[in-house]
Amino acid sequence: MLETSSMDLLHSFGVQVTRYLQVNYQGSKDWFLFVSFATDLRNTFLILFPIWFHLHEAVGIKLIWVAVIGDWLNLVFKWILFGQRPYWWVHETSYYGNGSIPMIQQFPVTCETGPGSPSGHAMGSAGVYYVMVMALLTILQQTLLSSFQKCLHGALWATFWGVQVCVYLSRIFLAAHFPHQVVLGVVSGILVAECFQHIHSIYSASLRRYLGTTFFLFGFALGFYLLLKALGVDLLWTLEKAKKWCDQPEWVHIDTTPFAGLLRNLGILFGLGLALNSPMYVESCKGKPGQRLPFRLGCIATSLLVLHLFDSFKPPAGVELLFYLLSFCKSAAVPLAAAALIPYCVSCVMGSKWEKLL
Repeated sequence: MLETSSMDLLHSFGVQVTRYLQVNYQGSKDWFLFVSFATDLRNTFLILFPIWFHLHEAVGIKLIWVAVIGDWLNLVFKWILFGQRPYWWVHETSYYGNGSIPMIQQFPVTCETGPGSPSGHAMGSAGVYYVMVMALLTILQQTLLSSFQKCLHGALWATFWGVQVCVYLSRIFLAAHFPHQVVLGVVSGILVAECFQHIHSIYSASLRRYLGTTFFLFGFALGFYLLLKALGVDLLWTLEKAKKWCDQPEWVHIDTTPFAGLLRNLGILFGLGLALNSPMYVESCKGKPGQRLPFRLGCIATSLLVLHLFDSFKPPAGVELLFYLLSFCKSAAVPLAAAALIPYCVSCVMGSKWEKLL
């Protein structure tokens, strides 16, 4: 009973913070919506990965591993912690008794269907931006004088924590998470990213290892789900709550369900393995074209354009299994295109031009 009361107090404090932000910072709504959109892991795969991969390949590879493993751990933590979300907790709790229930506003991105703890947005952004900050410090430390290194160090970490504060306020303002869930997400994301600072085998992983890792992550998650379901624990208990308490039924999207996120991320990892072990990648990125800056910039520009157009394709949500399968295939095509197919095509085009110049 004491534990329940403590959680109720923690949740009620979170609702108060959400209510305060929504009342006093309503004019910042568009900014908070933009922050949640910008720090979504999809932008890591569609924007940050192509840029980093063609400028500094190792960083691009690390971004994928940190994002995928971090989001997989986030799913497991959510299934273990059974975290509530503000937008449904205020309606179902008995904490307020006969008193008035606080009115908190919902938005199109509020009604995520998974458990709330830890925050996936916070965990993902913390891990991804930690990788980028550490990479920039390492790269620029070799080119700048020591007198500028301290200023750069401070500026980069100030930017990192500035982003995390924005994510913190955004997720609370949108009533998607309680404050403690966002803090837990940030800490978890940093820990995952720091662990991958010391794992160097990912840069030379074979296709067999990518396949093994993909099957292990999927098998573990599915096995964990089926085991607890056999014991009478429904890990998808949040789906009904989302459908019941979301203000607009169309705001509840199948792509926010736990298995949708799992298969989307595993598709990304599988696609990266295919790309890095393909002849197209070896011939273009690892060959002479990969050493030229115009080639790299061409790959970045083409990848950003193609992936933006590709992202406009939305798998039909009518049949869940079909949606999950198409989501996996669509995700696998992202790194395969950015790291293998597009560089190969760009090298063919630019190769003919270089031959004419020479």
